[in-house]
Order: sequence, then structure tokens, then C-alpha cells
Amino acid sequence: MQSEELLGNLSSDENGAPKKEKKSPLVSLEKDLTFYADSIREVAVEIMMEGISLNPIFIAHQHEVSIGEIILNRAELNTEWTIQASTLEEFIQKGIIHPDKKEQFLKTYKKPENYMCVFVVVPEGANFVYYPYPKGK
Repeated sequence: MQSEELLGNLSSDENGAPKKEKKSPLVSLEKDLTFYADSIREVAVEIMMEGISLNPIFIAHQHEVSIGEIILNRAELNTEWTIQASTLEEFIQKGIIHPDKKEQFLKTYKKPENYMCVFVVVPEGANFVYYPYPKGK
């Protein structure tokens, strides 16, 4: 994914005319993650407390993905992003994270009590984002 697609492109087109600013998908994602924060935190705690995994991962998408379980459906909630819950173990099992890269991933994995680990999937690709839970909750 090009940075212009993520952040909006303010440059000119091939004719030299200013391009219309594209709205970044990250703007709507941030809005939805803030809205979903309490529910996501609840699921993360449940995943850890039930011993399923110490490393919950949430998948944010606007299409269909075949990993994790839907916990927040954009169609039902009138939002722009669907969130699915998964784990590091499932990401390794499905080959998204290579087993040899597990330790490297864990070094960058932020405290799940403070941050949601979100695997953001867009048509151009996917990447991990750590989004902090709102303070005072």
C-alpha cells in the first residue's frame, strides 16, 4: 500500500491539476477502534484469562478474511470495520507469521492490557497496528 492511499494524496495528477484528497481508511479505523475499545478489551482479557493465549490479535477488515472469529460486525453495528478475534498461535498455524519469526514478533508485541494488537487488512495488503485503549477505563 502506498502512503498516499493511507494518508490521502495532496499532490497533482498527470495533468498538473491538484488531486482530490482521498480520505484515509485509517481515519475511519481509528474512529471504530475507539468505539469498539471496551468490547475488544473485554475479549482480550477473556482470551488471556481462559488460557487460550497470552497474545490476542484482532483483525480489522472491510471485506472477508478467513482467520479468527467475528466479534464486532460492521453490518450489524453500522460501522465501517468488522473486527475478528484471533491469537498469535492461530497466526502461526495459518502461516501469516512464520514460526521462525515468533520471537521477533513477541519483542514488538505491546502489553495487551494497554494496547490492542490489530492486524489491519485492506485490498492493498495488511499490517500490524498497536492501538492504545482509552485512558481512564
